Amino acid sequence: MKQLNELINHDEPGWELVSEWIKEAINKIQVLPKDKKSAELTLYNSQVTTRSPMGAIIYETGGILVDNGWIRILGSGHTKLNRSITDWNKGKSITEFGQQAPYFLVADDIIGGFFAVNGGAFGKDLGKMYYFAPDSLEWEAMDIGYSDFINWTCIGNLEQFYQGFRWKNWREEVKQIDGTRGIAFYPFLWTQYNDINDLSRKSISIEEIWNVQIDFRKQL
Repeated sequence: MKQLNELINHDEPGWELVSEWIKEAINKIQVLPKDKKSAELTLYNSQVTTRSPMGAIIYETGGILVDNGWIRILGSGHTKLNRSITDWNKGKSITEFGQQAPYFLVADDIIGGFFAVNGGAFGKDLGKMYYFAPDSLEWEAMDIGYSDFINWTCIGNLEQFYQGFRWKNWREEVKQIDGTRGIAFYPFLWTQYNDINDLSRKSISIEEIWNVQIDFRKQL
Protein backbone atom coordinates (compact mmCIF):
# COMPACT_ATOMS: atom_id res chain seq x y z
CA MET A 1 0.00 0.00 0.00
CA LYS A 2 1.37 3.42 -0.99
CA GLN A 3 1.45 6.07 1.71
CA LEU A 4 -0.83 9.10 1.56
CA ASN A 5 1.93 11.52 0.51
CA GLU A 6 2.70 9.28 -2.47
CA LEU A 7 -0.93 9.49 -3.64
CA ILE A 8 -1.38 13.27 -3.41
CA ASN A 9 -0.11 14.98 -6.56
CA HIS A 10 0.52 18.70 -6.14
CA ASP A 11 2.08 19.27 -9.58
CA GLU A 12 -0.72 17.96 -11.81
CA PRO A 13 -3.85 17.72 -9.65
CA GLY A 14 -6.75 16.04 -11.42
CA TRP A 15 -9.19 18.32 -9.62
CA GLU A 16 -8.32 21.17 -11.99
CA LEU A 17 -9.67 19.14 -14.90
CA VAL A 18 -12.77 18.01 -13.00
CA SER A 19 -13.45 21.62 -11.96
CA GLU A 20 -13.40 22.70 -15.60
CA TRP A 21 -15.96 20.05 -16.50
CA ILE A 22 -18.19 21.18 -13.64
CA LYS A 23 -17.93 24.83 -14.75
CA GLU A 24 -19.05 23.84 -18.25
CA ALA A 25 -21.87 21.57 -17.03
CA ILE A 26 -25.34 21.85 -18.49
CA ASN A 27 -26.70 19.37 -15.94
CA LYS A 28 -27.16 20.44 -12.34
CA ILE A 29 -24.04 19.53 -10.35
CA GLN A 30 -23.68 19.70 -6.57
CA VAL A 31 -20.21 19.10 -5.15
CA LEU A 32 -20.45 17.87 -1.57
CA PRO A 33 -17.73 19.25 0.72
CA LYS A 34 -15.22 16.81 2.11
CA ASP A 35 -14.24 15.92 5.63
CA LYS A 36 -10.42 16.00 5.65
CA LYS A 37 -9.91 12.85 7.69
CA SER A 38 -12.45 10.88 5.67
CA ALA A 39 -10.90 12.11 2.42
CA GLU A 40 -7.42 11.06 3.49
CA LEU A 41 -8.57 7.65 4.72
CA THR A 42 -10.63 6.96 1.59
CA LEU A 43 -7.78 8.00 -0.71
CA TYR A 44 -5.37 5.73 1.18
CA ASN A 45 -7.80 2.80 1.07
CA SER A 46 -8.42 3.34 -2.65
CA GLN A 47 -4.72 3.65 -3.54
CA VAL A 48 -5.66 6.01 -6.39
CA THR A 49 -3.52 9.07 -7.08
CA THR A 50 -5.06 12.56 -7.09
CA ARG A 51 -3.50 13.10 -10.51
CA SER A 52 -6.47 11.11 -11.82
CA PRO A 53 -10.04 12.44 -11.84
CA MET A 54 -11.13 9.53 -9.63
CA GLY A 55 -8.49 10.23 -7.01
CA ALA A 56 -9.25 13.94 -7.21
CA ILE A 57 -12.98 13.38 -6.59
CA ILE A 58 -12.18 11.06 -3.68
CA TYR A 59 -9.77 13.53 -2.09
CA GLU A 60 -11.54 16.82 -2.86
CA THR A 61 -15.19 15.91 -2.39
CA GLY A 62 -17.60 14.01 -0.21
CA GLY A 63 -19.19 12.99 -3.51
CA ILE A 64 -21.03 14.69 -6.37
CA LEU A 65 -24.81 14.81 -6.92
CA VAL A 66 -25.94 15.13 -10.53
CA ASP A 67 -29.35 16.27 -11.79
CA ASN A 68 -30.92 16.92 -8.36
CA GLY A 69 -29.35 13.75 -6.99
CA TRP A 70 -30.53 11.40 -9.74
CA ILE A 71 -26.92 10.24 -10.18
CA ARG A 72 -24.58 9.97 -7.19
CA ILE A 73 -20.83 9.95 -7.90
CA LEU A 74 -19.02 8.47 -4.94
CA GLY A 75 -16.22 10.31 -3.14
CA SER A 76 -15.12 10.20 0.48
CA GLY A 77 -18.62 10.50 1.98
CA HIS A 78 -20.92 13.24 3.24
CA THR A 79 -24.13 13.45 5.25
CA LYS A 80 -26.09 13.62 1.96
CA LEU A 81 -24.11 10.70 0.53
CA ASN A 82 -23.11 8.78 3.61
CA ARG A 83 -20.86 6.13 2.05
CA SER A 84 -17.35 6.43 0.73
CA ILE A 85 -16.34 4.81 -2.54
CA THR A 86 -14.07 2.32 -0.77
CA ASP A 87 -16.54 1.37 1.96
CA TRP A 88 -19.23 0.88 -0.68
CA ASN A 89 -17.04 -1.53 -2.68
CA LYS A 90 -15.92 -3.56 0.32
CA GLY A 91 -18.04 -6.70 0.46
CA LYS A 92 -19.13 -6.27 -3.16
CA SER A 93 -16.14 -6.03 -5.48
CA ILE A 94 -13.38 -6.43 -2.86
CA THR A 95 -12.99 -8.11 0.51
CA GLU A 96 -10.01 -6.03 1.69
CA PHE A 97 -8.76 -2.54 0.86
CA GLY A 98 -5.88 -2.47 -1.61
CA GLN A 99 -7.07 -5.51 -3.54
CA GLN A 100 -7.23 -5.51 -7.32
CA ALA A 101 -10.97 -5.28 -7.93
CA PRO A 102 -12.62 -7.25 -10.78
CA TYR A 103 -14.89 -4.22 -11.06
CA PHE A 104 -15.04 -1.01 -9.03
CA LEU A 105 -18.35 0.69 -8.25
CA VAL A 106 -17.99 4.45 -8.72
CA ALA A 107 -21.54 5.82 -9.00
CA ASP A 108 -25.19 4.86 -9.02
CA ASP A 109 -28.57 6.36 -9.79
CA ILE A 110 -31.87 6.74 -8.02
CA ILE A 111 -33.57 3.89 -9.91
CA GLY A 112 -31.01 1.25 -8.96
CA GLY A 113 -28.57 1.51 -11.83
CA PHE A 114 -24.90 1.07 -10.92
CA PHE A 115 -21.82 2.38 -12.70
CA ALA A 116 -18.53 0.50 -12.44
CA VAL A 117 -15.03 0.51 -13.88
CA ASN A 118 -14.08 -2.81 -15.43
CA GLY A 119 -11.15 -4.45 -13.69
CA GLY A 120 -11.43 -7.65 -15.71
CA ALA A 121 -14.82 -9.05 -14.69
CA PHE A 122 -16.61 -7.82 -17.81
CA GLY A 123 -14.01 -8.53 -20.48
CA LYS A 124 -10.66 -7.33 -21.79
CA ASP A 125 -11.60 -3.64 -22.02
CA LEU A 126 -9.94 -2.80 -18.70
CA GLY A 127 -10.70 0.66 -17.33
CA LYS A 128 -13.91 1.04 -19.32
CA MET A 129 -17.22 1.95 -17.71
CA TYR A 130 -20.15 -0.44 -17.42
CA TYR A 131 -23.73 0.23 -16.35
CA PHE A 132 -25.76 -2.32 -14.42
CA ALA A 133 -29.17 -1.63 -15.94
CA PRO A 134 -32.13 -2.17 -13.57
CA ASP A 135 -34.44 -3.06 -16.48
CA SER A 136 -32.27 -5.91 -17.76
CA LEU A 137 -30.07 -6.83 -14.76
CA GLU A 138 -27.14 -6.89 -17.19
CA TRP A 139 -23.80 -5.07 -17.13
CA GLU A 140 -23.88 -2.96 -20.29
CA ALA A 141 -20.73 -1.51 -21.86
CA MET A 142 -20.66 2.29 -22.06
CA ASP A 143 -17.53 2.35 -24.26
CA ILE A 144 -16.00 5.21 -22.27
CA GLY A 145 -13.51 5.47 -19.41
CA TYR A 146 -14.03 7.03 -15.98
CA SER A 147 -12.89 10.51 -17.02
CA ASP A 148 -15.29 10.60 -19.97
CA PHE A 149 -18.03 9.29 -17.70
CA ILE A 150 -17.57 12.20 -15.27
CA ASN A 151 -17.62 14.65 -18.17
CA TRP A 152 -20.75 12.93 -19.53
CA THR A 153 -22.58 13.44 -16.22
CA CYS A 154 -21.85 17.15 -16.63
CA ILE A 155 -22.75 17.69 -20.28
CA GLY A 156 -24.44 14.48 -21.44
CA ASN A 157 -28.06 14.08 -22.47
CA LEU A 158 -29.41 12.42 -19.33
CA GLU A 159 -33.01 12.74 -20.52
CA GLN A 160 -32.16 10.55 -23.47
CA PHE A 161 -30.20 8.03 -21.40
CA TYR A 162 -33.06 7.69 -18.91
CA GLN A 163 -35.90 7.94 -21.42
CA GLY A 164 -38.90 6.02 -20.09
CA PHE A 165 -37.54 5.86 -16.54
CA ARG A 166 -38.57 9.28 -15.26
CA TRP A 167 -41.99 9.66 -13.74
CA LYS A 168 -44.12 12.77 -13.28
CA ASN A 169 -42.69 15.19 -10.69
CA TRP A 170 -39.58 13.04 -10.23
CA ARG A 171 -37.40 16.03 -9.37
CA GLU A 172 -39.37 16.94 -6.26
CA GLU A 173 -39.34 13.34 -5.08
CA VAL A 174 -35.64 12.74 -5.77
CA LYS A 175 -34.63 15.90 -3.90
CA GLN A 176 -36.04 14.41 -0.70
CA ILE A 177 -33.97 11.22 -0.89
CA ASP A 178 -30.38 11.12 0.33
CA GLY A 179 -27.57 9.20 -1.29
CA THR A 180 -27.95 6.11 0.90
CA ARG A 181 -31.34 5.32 -0.62
CA GLY A 182 -32.96 4.73 -3.99
CA ILE A 183 -36.37 4.04 -5.50
CA ALA A 184 -37.73 0.51 -5.55
CA PHE A 185 -40.48 -0.16 -8.09
CA TYR A 186 -43.19 -2.78 -8.14
CA PRO A 187 -43.62 -4.52 -10.44
CA PHE A 188 -39.83 -4.56 -10.90
CA LEU A 189 -38.27 -2.63 -13.75
CA TRP A 190 -37.09 -5.86 -15.39
CA THR A 191 -40.69 -7.08 -15.74
CA GLN A 192 -43.24 -6.15 -18.39
CA TYR A 193 -45.00 -2.81 -17.95
CA ASN A 194 -46.21 0.02 -20.18
CA ASP A 195 -45.60 3.22 -18.23
CA ILE A 196 -43.34 3.84 -15.25
CA ASN A 197 -46.02 6.12 -13.81
CA ASP A 198 -48.22 3.04 -13.36
CA LEU A 199 -45.72 1.32 -11.06
CA SER A 200 -45.80 1.68 -7.30
CA ARG A 201 -42.56 2.97 -5.79
CA LYS A 202 -40.97 3.60 -2.43
CA SER A 203 -37.64 4.74 -1.06
CA ILE A 204 -35.43 1.96 0.35
CA SER A 205 -31.71 1.63 1.07
CA ILE A 206 -29.47 1.49 -2.00
CA GLU A 207 -27.72 -1.47 -0.33
CA GLU A 208 -31.00 -3.39 -0.35
CA ILE A 209 -31.61 -2.49 -4.00
CA TRP A 210 -28.13 -3.78 -4.90
CA ASN A 211 -28.63 -7.04 -3.00
CA VAL A 212 -32.09 -7.71 -4.43
CA GLN A 213 -30.99 -7.08 -8.00
CA ILE A 214 -27.84 -9.17 -7.72
CA ASP A 215 -29.87 -12.04 -6.21
CA PHE A 216 -32.45 -11.86 -9.01
CA ARG A 217 -29.66 -11.74 -11.60
CA LYS A 218 -28.22 -14.98 -10.19
CA GLN A 219 -31.66 -16.62 -10.25
CA LEU A 220 -32.37 -15.54 -13.81
